[in-house]
Amino acid sequence: MSTPTEMPVKSVAVQTHTEKISLSSAFKMRLRKLREHPLGLVGLLLLLLLAGFCFIGPYFYHTDQTYVNLADAALPPNSEHPLGTDANGFDALGRLMKGGQVSLEIGLLAAVTATVLGTLYGTIAGLAKGVLDGAMMRLVDIFLSVPFLFVVLILSARFSASTVSLGLVIGAFSWLVPARLVRGEVLTLRVREFVLAARVMGASRRRLILTHLIPNALGVIIVNITFQVADAILIVATLGFLGFGLSYPATDWGGQLSNGATYISDGYWWLVYPVGACIILTVLALNLLGESLREMFGRQTS
Repeated sequence: MSTPTEMPVKSVAVQTHTEKISLSSAFKMRLRKLREHPLGLVGLLLLLLLAGFCFIGPYFYHTDQTYVNLADAALPPNSEHPLGTDANGFDALGRLMKGGQVSLEIGLLAAVTATVLGTLYGTIAGLAKGVLDGAMMRLVDIFLSVPFLFVVLILSARFSASTVSLGLVIGAFSWLVPARLVRGEVLTLRVREFVLAARVMGASRRRLILTHLIPNALGVIIVNITFQVADAILIVATLGFLGFGLSYPATDWGGQLSNGATYISDGYWWLVYPVGACIILTVLALNLLGESLREMFGRQTS
């Protein structure tokens, strides 16, 4: 026969299991509801097309993006080069694919880095509450007051940039916003029945974070990732345009846009408009997808 103190714990445990199942079902339901958001679908399809163009395209359209060929420099679009060539004789279409690969890789790496750091930091702060939470959030405020782009420019000028280093540096300075978002979500989740029940049953702080809080904050995390990727791509494009991006033979969309802009007065439109369109379409696709995901998860994560 159960003791009087065992009954409430078992009852709360049943409620915990039921609520976690309902949250999981709600999460899956919102993912399926993406098809009910036409703009989100447009963003997703556009993003898939751009990713396919950058990563699958080179397998069907082979070009040499390593050796300079000045004999074919600055050729207008023709049958051999559909988007012409740049000032170094590189095929502009192949260059566009290669630059897109790097830009998307840096954007994704930066988003993952920022999201992991921000999620862990925000979860710890929200669960800690009190003085520790206040101190951690004041630290976030201090870092937010630092001009992010200025610091990245200094680091890029001081050290040679690579795909991995740029992604990590951008991610290391972009975790502040996800930290705040996740912390706000954890403050809401920490008073839910399944978290209280886990505490009563002796769950450790680590188990609370990894098993109960982070999985139930996935809505906020997923929405934030889409905007983080878009922001990182714009930052990479800005660095490349200012001349602080990747060095030869690596390339990115920002560097290509910067190189093409120097020839725009000579009528070399094929060096500017295609790469500019790729940047705009990629950021637009991520924003459309992010806004749709935010609308779907909004009720759950508000």
